[in-house]
Amino acid sequence: MNFTDLCDEKQFDIFYKQEVNHVFRFILVKNKNKDEAFDIVQEAFIKIWENCNKFDLLKAKSYLFSVAKNLFLNAKKHEKVVRNFENNSTNLYIETETPESALREKEFKHKLEKAIGNLTDSSREVFLLNRIEGKKYKEIAELLGISLKAVEKRMSKALLALRTQIEEFK
Repeated sequence: MNFTDLCDEKQFDIFYKQEVNHVFRFILVKNKNKDEAFDIVQEAFIKIWENCNKFDLLKAKSYLFSVAKNLFLNAKKHEKVVRNFENNSTNLYIETETPESALREKEFKHKLEKAIGNLTDSSREVFLLNRIEGKKYKEIAELLGISLKAVEKRMSKALLALRTQIEEFK
C-alpha cells in the first residue's frame, strides 16, 4: 500500500475499500453487534480522514486499527459508566424521588455523559480506567505505556474539565 496523499479523495477511497472489511472483522470479533461494529469502523475512517495529514502515510493501516480499537474501548467504557451511574443513582434515590428530582437527575446524567464525551481521548481513557474500572495510576501507566506523571496530568485535566462542565449541578 503506497499512498502519495491519503488526503486525496481517490487515494482515501482506495484505502477505504482495501481496509474496511479487515477492520470490520477486527472490531466484530470484539463487539458481536454488527451495527455497533459498523458504526465504530465508520467513525474510525472519519477520524483517519479528518487527520489524514497528521500521521505517517506508511502507518495508515496501523493507525486505522489503533483508532478503531480505541473507539471500541471508549464505547464500552462509556456504556459501563452509564450503567454504573444508572445503577448507583437509581438505588440512592428510590424512596425520595420527586418529579423535580427525577428531572434534575436526568439532566445531570445527560450533562455528565456529554462532559465525558467532550474529554480528549487520552483524558477520557485515563478517567474511565481509574474511576470506572478502578485501576491505579501505576496500572494505567503500564497499560497505556506512558509515565505516571502523564497519567496524573491527564486525570487532572479530565477532572477539571468535568467539574467545569457540570458545575451548575452542585
